[in-house]
Amino acid sequence: MPRPIMLGVVGDSGAGKTTLTRGLVRILGEAQVTRVAADDYHRYDRRQRAEHGVSPLDPAGNYLDILQQHLAHLRAGQAILKPVYRHQDGTFGPAQYVRPAQFTIVEGMLGFHTAAIRDAYDVRVYLAPPEDLRREWKVQRDISRRGYTTDEVLSELDRREGDAEVYIRPQQRYADIVVSFTPDVNGDQEHLDANVKMRPGLPHPDLSPFVEEDGAGITLTQQRAEIQLHVPGTIAPHRAAAIEEAVWDRMHFASHLRGDRLGEFTVGTQLHRSESLAIVQVLILYQLVTARAAVALGGLGARVDQPG
Repeated sequence: MPRPIMLGVVGDSGAGKTTLTRGLVRILGEAQVTRVAADDYHRYDRRQRAEHGVSPLDPAGNYLDILQQHLAHLRAGQAILKPVYRHQDGTFGPAQYVRPAQFTIVEGMLGFHTAAIRDAYDVRVYLAPPEDLRREWKVQRDISRRGYTTDEVLSELDRREGDAEVYIRPQQRYADIVVSFTPDVNGDQEHLDANVKMRPGLPHPDLSPFVEEDGAGITLTQQRAEIQLHVPGTIAPHRAAAIEEAVWDRMHFASHLRGDRLGEFTVGTQLHRSESLAIVQVLILYQLVTARAAVALGGLGARVDQPG
């Protein structure tokens, strides 16, 4: 079997990493994806972090050397015995035996911190929502799923700010794709705009035929070697579908993956769909299946700066 294709998704806590990757897993198939949370490699549990005054954003509070080793094993098609961090109560659970699948998706805050970890990935994505929106998302999530109060979450965010500035945000420069979901001028959070930076480490699909002059469609700008894509959250479904269709056409070798589950997200218990999210997901999916095809044909991958 060809080696697994590795996707790294990095962003601060509450940036939307799981929302983004959930749609990719649905399309690729649960049985074909190994998921790794970099939070599992915390050095200390919640109580110990408080005692030591160390935040989970600090590399010194994480076993990044073990994460590096495990990613190398997975990339080589070897199983790992992965630690487990339980966010519900901030403690560690029993280690988990994890076998590699066709794709490995790694989510975390420090996934691009070292060159050795970065080199494990075929595709690197960084999520950079506006800070006020990320804080709002984190408060909502940590209260509903992790047992915190609003005051506890806000206090923790303030304590972490220095580490976020030093350790988390600088990793953006190592990403192939940087995504920022932002409310429009009216503050509409149900239809977030997507601002996407696509960098030359990967061959990106040409979306220029879909640029429209009326302002209701996507726009593209070039800044040095970087392509900047703007997808309005209010883009009409038929326009978004045409873009997705064009990208799928370039993935004809993966036509068996086609489905209508991209762009889904939940608010509370209600399921919603975002056209901008769907377009971002299909662009990442394109990179994953393109890399998969290249490796299956005996190549190193689709990266133009592939370390080997």
